[in-house]
Amino acid sequence: MKLSDFDFTLPEELIAQRPAPVRDQSRLLVVDRAAKSLSHSIFSSLPDFLREGDLLVANDTRVIPARLWGKKESGGEVEALLLKRRSERVFEALLRASKKLKAGAEVHFSGGVSLRVVEALGEGRYVAEFLGDYPVEEALERVGEMPLPPYIRRVEALGEDREWYQTLFADPDKAASAAAPTAGLHFTPRVRDSLAEKGVSIETVTLHVGLGTFLPVRTDEVKAHKMHSELYEVTPRAAEAVNRALDEGRRVIAVGTTACRTLEHCGKSGRVEPSGGETDLFILPGHEFRVVKGLITNFHLPQSTLLMLVCAFGGRDLVLDAYKSAIDNRYRFYSYGDSMLLL
Repeated sequence: MKLSDFDFTLPEELIAQRPAPVRDQSRLLVVDRAAKSLSHSIFSSLPDFLREGDLLVANDTRVIPARLWGKKESGGEVEALLLKRRSERVFEALLRASKKLKAGAEVHFSGGVSLRVVEALGEGRYVAEFLGDYPVEEALERVGEMPLPPYIRRVEALGEDREWYQTLFADPDKAASAAAPTAGLHFTPRVRDSLAEKGVSIETVTLHVGLGTFLPVRTDEVKAHKMHSELYEVTPRAAEAVNRALDEGRRVIAVGTTACRTLEHCGKSGRVEPSGGETDLFILPGHEFRVVKGLITNFHLPQSTLLMLVCAFGGRDLVLDAYKSAIDNRYRFYSYGDSMLLL
């Protein structure tokens, strides 16, 4: 497979800069794999396309204000994006500066917040430690910004993004993501209640979104791309709910590519094992899905690992046809854009 196999042209005006005014009024493109058919709806009608007994599995990670702007001791500017938490005060981070940073270099932010470079990992990634004894979470809330993707072209994140860029499922005790699991952004209490009335249940797993999810593919041969690992957790409760659904022949529908990867990582045997750790699973066409029977997802960047996963689930030709239909019908794309349901 070549990188060009997963390309498409998107008019720039279709890149959503803000979410829909009401989350569940975003549009929904429904893709039926068996019938190879497409239909257009809105997200609040999601229950109409599901069956009693279906199990939705969402990602309950919470996005932290992971982008910080600071200065080196020399005065040069540094942009920091926290990627993965290693311990209470130590993170893997992207640090962008005019020159590469060396171990021991300090970066100072507003409000007395500072970090020290511990180790250079390459590709602009570093291990960095917050200095001092202040609670890191409180410091990030004071001086950090929500880590909006670069295609959201604003000078800075808005205050509203702290609410907009969190899902209904975000658990305050699981705050560690550098990006939102965006398929979950469309859910509202109204949709959740409608799903319950339909007999559709919801369970959660955790995958803290980092470089593995959003790093571009830079190899022409797709299989040569190396996914960076991300932290995940599947609790015994979640594993039991998924396995019960599988045993009873009910569909397990992943809310987003991150939930999908987590389930497939832990379900290689056809049974989901409760566990926690790191996953670098790269799902490409040809992958045998052992757990996931449906997928709710946003519209992703061309040539991205996320689009490749969706093509693996729905079939490349059908998915690219769906993307063409979405473009022709002026759907909104990417993180704050519209949604797709593949069954």
